[in-house]
Amino acid sequence: MSADRASSRSPRAGLVRRRVGWTAAAVVALLFAVLLSLALGSRQIAPSQVLDALLHGGTSDAADIVRSLRLPRTVVGLMVGAALAMAGTVMQGVTRNPIADPGVLGVSQGASVGVVLAIAFAGVHTLTGYVWFAFAGAGLASVAVFAIASGGRGGASPVKLALAGAAVNALLVSVTSGVLTTKAAALDEFRFWQIGSLAGRDAEIAAQIWPFLLVGTVLVAAAARGLDALALGEDVAKGLGQNIAVVRVLAGLGATVLTGVGVAAAGPIAFVGLAVPHLARAVVGTDHRWVLPMAALIGPVMLLISDVVGRLVFPPSEVPAGVMTAPIGVPFLVTLVRKRTVTA
Repeated sequence: MSADRASSRSPRAGLVRRRVGWTAAAVVALLFAVLLSLALGSRQIAPSQVLDALLHGGTSDAADIVRSLRLPRTVVGLMVGAALAMAGTVMQGVTRNPIADPGVLGVSQGASVGVVLAIAFAGVHTLTGYVWFAFAGAGLASVAVFAIASGGRGGASPVKLALAGAAVNALLVSVTSGVLTTKAAALDEFRFWQIGSLAGRDAEIAAQIWPFLLVGTVLVAAAARGLDALALGEDVAKGLGQNIAVVRVLAGLGATVLTGVGVAAAGPIAFVGLAVPHLARAVVGTDHRWVLPMAALIGPVMLLISDVVGRLVFPPSEVPAGVMTAPIGVPFLVTLVRKRTVTA
């Protein structure tokens, strides 16, 4: 009897050790990405100067650059990367679609419409002003998708959510195109936001989005067990005592808030929400209580590294992070595909 118990505990203990080890490695990678983000750019700053600026209140020009420009940008990158990665994880879990991302429910495009309308009709021309319009657009788009998908028999099933999201996305794309066609002056301003970037993001934006990030994280964490059960099928989930409707509402609302955080702060940065959930599952398994924290660690690493590479490839100009995420993330996703470890 004792031998059987020991053998049953051994695989589970090994899995826990593996998960803890990968989590520790992700934390180290995140700290390294933060250091690179603070140290590298059009002007290279030594790690010792970075630490002096952060810990000892240095007064040099380098310290001013770190504290006033790179630190807020890095903090926003941490928030946006974590938000988009967790949102993508939840979207894939709710829809049971391995290629779902934060844009699948029309949230990203809704935020884009909000920003377009703000530029074209409300006279808003600052990043901090875009945030609230982007949040409003994301929220309205998400409500519309869930309202459409909830009608008829079966409620908001994964297929109905995907179809409703595609329909709303198409409508919102046409609205955006129509406004930009008739308001040509808004096109140049909008396209810089639409690409997705961390450039120019300051402490005020970080202060605006962190409460929403906290709320979204709490909501998706509350739905983690339900997402594990939902992955087994709706009938099995109901048999395990899960209220499917509540799980979908919690997860969907949390993903909407998190997507709104990312898109409002940095524009519709692609690929983080698609690739990072698969990377997280590849190292810690499919338990969302582990996948969500791992995604929240890997997402900022990918985004910050993309931002740093974008600053270095064509100095003194920089390539926006939204352009660099795919070239950096694609090799990892292709490797997972070749190893057939991509799961929903």
